Amino acid sequence: MPTTLYIDGQWTSAQAGGTREIRCPADGELVAVVDEATEADTVAAIEAARRAFDAGVWSSVPAAQRGDLLLAVARRLRERKEEFAKAETADTGKRIDESRTDMDDIANCFDYFGKIADSHSGRVVDPGDPAVRSRIDYEPVGVCALIAPWNYPLLQAAWKIAPALAAGNTFVLKPSELSPHTAILIMSVLDELGLPAGVGNLVLGAGATAGGPLSTHPDVDLVSFTGGLQTGRLLMANAAATVKKVALELGGKNPNVVFADADFDAALDNALNAAFVHSGQVCSAGARLLVEESIAERFVDELVRRAEKIRVGGPYDERAQTGPLISAAHRDKVTAYVQAGIDEGARLRCGGTWGTGELEKGFYYMPTVLDQVERGMSVVRDEAFGPVVTVETFAGEDEAVETANDTIYGLAGAVWTQDAGKGQRVARRLRHGTIWINDFHPYLPQAEWGGFKQSGFGRELGPTGLGEYLEAKHIYQNTEPAVTGWFAED
Repeated sequence: MPTTLYIDGQWTSAQAGGTREIRCPADGELVAVVDEATEADTVAAIEAARRAFDAGVWSSVPAAQRGDLLLAVARRLRERKEEFAKAETADTGKRIDESRTDMDDIANCFDYFGKIADSHSGRVVDPGDPAVRSRIDYEPVGVCALIAPWNYPLLQAAWKIAPALAAGNTFVLKPSELSPHTAILIMSVLDELGLPAGVGNLVLGAGATAGGPLSTHPDVDLVSFTGGLQTGRLLMANAAATVKKVALELGGKNPNVVFADADFDAALDNALNAAFVHSGQVCSAGARLLVEESIAERFVDELVRRAEKIRVGGPYDERAQTGPLISAAHRDKVTAYVQAGIDEGARLRCGGTWGTGELEKGFYYMPTVLDQVERGMSVVRDEAFGPVVTVETFAGEDEAVETANDTIYGLAGAVWTQDAGKGQRVARRLRHGTIWINDFHPYLPQAEWGGFKQSGFGRELGPTGLGEYLEAKHIYQNTEPAVTGWFAED
């Protein structure tokens, strides 16, 4: 596998010679040493993407043929599923079964956009004048900066790469500096499949250096970012100077609302999945559990009992159910988050500790339940991005909705009830981009994904996800031109 940058169709060493060690969060073992880009490398990648776009080497390819390339990527992913899954697991420490599932989802994403690549063919407008022909064309935005996070490195990158290429754009991809290897592999596949030079480019490194020009350089037309709120705000501010298109997915504080009439066992099981899959390192994690008062004591007691039984372990431990956090720094952040909640009056019901014994080699944090929290507490307001769930209670439907919407975020949420009407009512009233009724976490490549409020704007997946990478152009043709006489001569 290459360990360098990919710029203008070539695997290229970083100009300044910088490198970064990638270590597995599960045990600290060295995965690889990769090149570390500087701003100069990223500018070179942007310039290559600009040249390729302006020359039309990809946008001039018929949309159906662009789709065929994406379908070929999906086939390669399925053929090399185990290789990709192992690379993702090595970087992130997540369980190998989770990584395999991710690869299936990623292949499905490329399939979806491959099949709809030619779906934005434009439309004819009726101007009400037989002498006028009017139509709307959809054209690629241009050079796209694609910035992906570390928790789902290739999945989140695929949600950007696939529609960008389907629409005819060129791009510069910057994965997280902590998890670069599946980005390297996907660029290898695109290269093998004959993507023209300059259309797809890859830079590796930290956001403060390698990522800087992606939001400031005038040759970048669109920035798509998935990550933290503070970085998203900075990217918006940077992009404002050149009025770039921006699409942001900035995480969430996602309410999981359980009514007393819910299927108790299903709601309980899914509450565990919502909070603790991938150790809570999921932007849509159901880390904010809201339970109706009449069942709260029984529900939370059982949640705690089950959470204490979750087996934490390494990626190839067949008995493990969840794994490590991404880094020591992130574990420290989660530790401080939980302690802040306790200091504010939250009741620690289980967890709140690091892994012991063999787990001390990695960055493990035990599944944690914080009970008796109140809306004003930092653990309710802020995103933990770790295996921590907070518990609030409510007395009825209106209070449930009010409480669930009391957040600056609005990415996702869930409603548990056996009353179909109530489920639909509450789903309509919740100000979040995805609402599950009697489920948690599934998504479909055909269905848009994105947030309300400070969870960001723009959408990934679905037809709208492709539309983010297109510009609408109105072409108006007068077939019978004539003198207007507006400024007639005397």
